[in-house]
Amino acid sequence: MIKRHLEIALRDHLFKDKTVVLYGARQVGKTTLINEVVKKLDKRTLVLNGDDADVRALFENATASGFRPVVSGYGIVIIDEAQRIQNAGLGIKIIHDNFNDIQLIVTGSSSLELAAIIKEPLTGRKHEFFLYPFSFRELADHSGFLEEKRDLEQRLIFGSYPDVVNNRGRETRILKELASSYLYKDILAIGGIKKPVLLEKILKALALQVGNEVSYNELAQTCGSDKGTVEKYIDLLEKAYIVFRLPGLNRNVRSEIKKGKKIYFCDNGIRNAILGNFLPLRSRVDAGALWENYLVSERIKLTVNLDERPVSYFWRTTQQQEIDYIEEISGEFIAYEFKWNPSKRGSLSKTFANSYRVKSFSVVTPENYHEFLSEISGL
Repeated sequence: MIKRHLEIALRDHLFKDKTVVLYGARQVGKTTLINEVVKKLDKRTLVLNGDDADVRALFENATASGFRPVVSGYGIVIIDEAQRIQNAGLGIKIIHDNFNDIQLIVTGSSSLELAAIIKEPLTGRKHEFFLYPFSFRELADHSGFLEEKRDLEQRLIFGSYPDVVNNRGRETRILKELASSYLYKDILAIGGIKKPVLLEKILKALALQVGNEVSYNELAQTCGSDKGTVEKYIDLLEKAYIVFRLPGLNRNVRSEIKKGKKIYFCDNGIRNAILGNFLPLRSRVDAGALWENYLVSERIKLTVNLDERPVSYFWRTTQQQEIDYIEEISGEFIAYEFKWNPSKRGSLSKTFANSYRVKSFSVVTPENYHEFLSEISGL
């Protein structure tokens, strides 16, 4: 069992008069994590799965009297895959408000659906958490620091989904099945997308542009669509935990790129599955992009798992001055440059240094990346 760092935060928030909501993509280990948390508690537990018809029927005409014979006597009630239950928000609110001795835990694979369902009914009544695939730190804690560093190429190519990590030799098949199931089935159903071919084109275009600034207008032209549709599809992909946006920093320098954004994949393996490219690094031309996607996505995992979320950016000017990744903490900026080749030196832009309060600047390479993925400076 690979211990998840989020387990501590989840346990600390139980029985504090709040419903605990756990979001995360399919197959990242939400159910496993919840089971690990509750099994260490001396509480009788009931699991209601949103995939079961009788559970969905229970919520159709939700009343306190209807729930009472089902939940009475339990200390913990888990509603798994709650986004599949129509009117789940009202039913969850009824349980929360009427059964004060029960700790309610809700999980869902799509923030798009679940957040919309529970937002209003659970206002002020919930703690929200996000679970990602395994992080560098979680894997290093489990198998050892040196062993995880030896697996760097494995992570760059195949990512860190639990099934991928635990089934070495079957990574390609697992990732293809995973990408096919939740990219082209779940998301199409969730978002009511009428153009699956367009979704596939957008995903492939994004996969090829990792590390580069993304223009919705250019994407629309490339994919034969319009800006509004492209933006809608990317928003859906973000809410399904497939991609995330990193905004450009622009405050003090006239030549800064305005409204810039980069888009990264939450997992390198999914990115490579979309392109159908699992070649080793020595045979690839996109090693730099894989390196950047891995570092930024892993950094986001670290900040979420530690429940410390500095504001993150990249920075670029029209003169092509650039910083790969920046975190703002208490009005100060910590800047990072990513170099796949350790022999290449990086330097901080004088324009940036003269315009912002820079606390530190570091170059992250395969020789020292463990520091970047293990702790957050300034916190």
